[in-house]
Amino acid sequence: MIKGPRIFLVIFLSSFCGLAYELTLIRIFSISLWYHFAFMIISIAMLGLGASGTILSLYPRLRNPSHIAMYTFLLGVSIPLSYVLSNQIPFDPVRLSWERTQLLYIGLYYITLSLPFFCIGLIVATAFASLSEKSGLVYGADLLGAGMGSMGILYVMTIMGPDKVVFILALIALSASLIVSKNWLRAISLVLILTALSFFFFQPSVTKLRMSLYKGLQLALKYPGAEHIKTYLSPFSRIDTFRSPVVRFAPGLSLRYLHPLPEQIGFSIDGGDINAITASGDPRPLAFLKYLPSFLPYEIGQKDDVLILDPKGGLQVLVAQMAGAKNVSKIESNPLLVEIIRKDYKEFSGNIFGDNTYSGLGRSWLKTGKRKFDIIDISLMGTMPSASFGISEDYRFTIEAFNEYIGHLKPDGLLSINLFILPPPRIELRLLNTIIASMEEMGIKKTAKYIVVIRTWGNICILVKKSPFTLNELNAIKKFSRDRRFDLIHYPGIKEEESNIYVRMPSNEYFTAFKNALNPETREKLVNDYLFDIRPVHDDDPFFHYYLRLKNIGAIYRIMGEKWQYFIEEGYILPAVFIQVLFLSLVLVMLPAVAKRRVDKKDRLKLRLNPILAYFAFLGIGFMFVEISLIQKTILPLENPSYAMATVLTSILVSSGIGSLFSQRVIGLTGSVATLAISFLAIIYSFFLPEVSDFLSLHSMPVKIILVFLILMPLGFFMGIPFPSGLKILGRIDNSLIPWAWAINGCLSVLAPIMTIMLAMAIGFKGVFWLGALAYLMAFTTLTLFSSAPHRSSAQRLPE
Repeated sequence: MIKGPRIFLVIFLSSFCGLAYELTLIRIFSISLWYHFAFMIISIAMLGLGASGTILSLYPRLRNPSHIAMYTFLLGVSIPLSYVLSNQIPFDPVRLSWERTQLLYIGLYYITLSLPFFCIGLIVATAFASLSEKSGLVYGADLLGAGMGSMGILYVMTIMGPDKVVFILALIALSASLIVSKNWLRAISLVLILTALSFFFFQPSVTKLRMSLYKGLQLALKYPGAEHIKTYLSPFSRIDTFRSPVVRFAPGLSLRYLHPLPEQIGFSIDGGDINAITASGDPRPLAFLKYLPSFLPYEIGQKDDVLILDPKGGLQVLVAQMAGAKNVSKIESNPLLVEIIRKDYKEFSGNIFGDNTYSGLGRSWLKTGKRKFDIIDISLMGTMPSASFGISEDYRFTIEAFNEYIGHLKPDGLLSINLFILPPPRIELRLLNTIIASMEEMGIKKTAKYIVVIRTWGNICILVKKSPFTLNELNAIKKFSRDRRFDLIHYPGIKEEESNIYVRMPSNEYFTAFKNALNPETREKLVNDYLFDIRPVHDDDPFFHYYLRLKNIGAIYRIMGEKWQYFIEEGYILPAVFIQVLFLSLVLVMLPAVAKRRVDKKDRLKLRLNPILAYFAFLGIGFMFVEISLIQKTILPLENPSYAMATVLTSILVSSGIGSLFSQRVIGLTGSVATLAISFLAIIYSFFLPEVSDFLSLHSMPVKIILVFLILMPLGFFMGIPFPSGLKILGRIDNSLIPWAWAINGCLSVLAPIMTIMLAMAIGFKGVFWLGALAYLMAFTTLTLFSSAPHRSSAQRLPE
């Protein structure tokens, strides 16, 4: 038996490693696959935790506290082992459309990567089972360790990549095992510590991160003469610079421009989004800038004050400079990219990020000031067009975002948006409908007079003016398009014969669709009858890139060439993963119920229907619904998903740990009180957070992180009380049920992250918040029912 505070220290360090490994895996998935698969990591972690409860329920001997030393040792082994094994699994989401075996590989990911979390579950659940009367202290150590892990890992990843962080976490876990192990186990731990150190410093090939062969960086480096230059790392992104023939970054360049392009250095973000830095030393090759569709706003409008949002490699900055713009401000959401170009490509790029360059989310930066602009330029393009995964949030293109953009234009200012054409039309139409909804919300009617759209062979440029376009401006637009052989899609008063002239499409569907969208009498019918979902999006459901309509799956399948790849990109991997996880969770939850060694048939039914077990199920669902909704709601004020996740997890887990410790000493802090408080606070926060977002945007990033941390603490404090309170009650009745309760809570938490995304697409994150509140209210109800029913004490329970 491990005595004294050592067991709480082991729990703290194990949970530290667990949450840190979880965030490390999110970065690994972002690089090796795509960021949009990060939701799987939370489910994987909870699956491992839930499985540990099932095993401890089936095999009571494993609940002996003396085994904690071995479980901690296995944690130290399983962290690097699970990473190395998963790195060899040939899963690639692109191949899902033609390889059904890829679905099996998803299952292998779940099993392999859940091993460390399984070990953590064994440690914590064993401690709960043996120390049920001190469950508040156990849970407090667990949550505080996890909270510190979520923040500590950010610092570690500022100095090394996630593939090396894995071995740092292994060292911490193996060091924890030294605290409680003896003799031979301690000797083996020391040997493995030395082994982990050697892997950390020498990094054999088996430990290097494997990236999907279909990501932009991998494809670019396959070209003859391609050369990788350097890799840069931060806690939130990996940027690789390279030379490749594929890097010819001139989106929509007129076919009338026949001269060579200047030298360009390519770069990728997390191996995916490809863009380029353009050499600007010699002005002659830069003449191509005038032949880009994005040059249009500078031909017709004032250009004293220009704002470029997310300039990436700076092409739009060069366009503005070529046009003679006087004051050019740049807002780049990736601070690492700004640092790279400033330090390593300052002369090459012409110091494009010298003055008036800021890091952050463009709409948040605009909210902090009252400055107005002649032109606000937004580009949605890289060197390789790629569809965004439908399950990814994007707060740049919601109605609320366009309210900010248009609201910060001068009276005759222009909003310019450039994007790739990806037929059939859907991105363009949702963008247009969102802009129209924003303008109408701001009181601008007859929006067709304020919008111009042109098309090239591969791009669309949408201009939005704060006042109606004048006749002189429309003539200039026609001349610009005619000289460069660009096609007109819409301008006020356009006729169909004026469109689809130079780059002819089989049907003039862009003209027809835009005409119907801009006509108030036909817009509703277009939106309702269109093949894809092109409705405007709000901040509460920011899935801008999700266009799938269930009723039209058959027609969409046919129009997409009878390929499943589109559905995978739209997020239809979610149901497949959900079904797999649901099956595993049901097996893990039901195994203790049907095991003959538990109780006889008569009592087994009572256990199945016992409200206290339902109580833990509702806690698992409610906690994850609320936590993930909080992360999503803080992405906007914190301007980065990684900042939001780290801040929310640290705040909720640390404050929950404090709440758990308080519940151990304060008699009035019961599970009933806490569940009611959480239900009430979750509803309050669902309304309060969007409103406080505007206030947070006015402050610097460190201040915003501190404020979010403090704002979430009251809710987090109460979220740490129900679980240990329930375990304490369960321990008094039958502590052999504690591992099963742990399994039920964990397995329901496995399903919740996937359910959160699926539900948010349908009802928004505010709706998910309310469902989380309802889950806690149901937990309160089940606890009340349990408290009012007679129970057999642990001394009277049947023998195992």
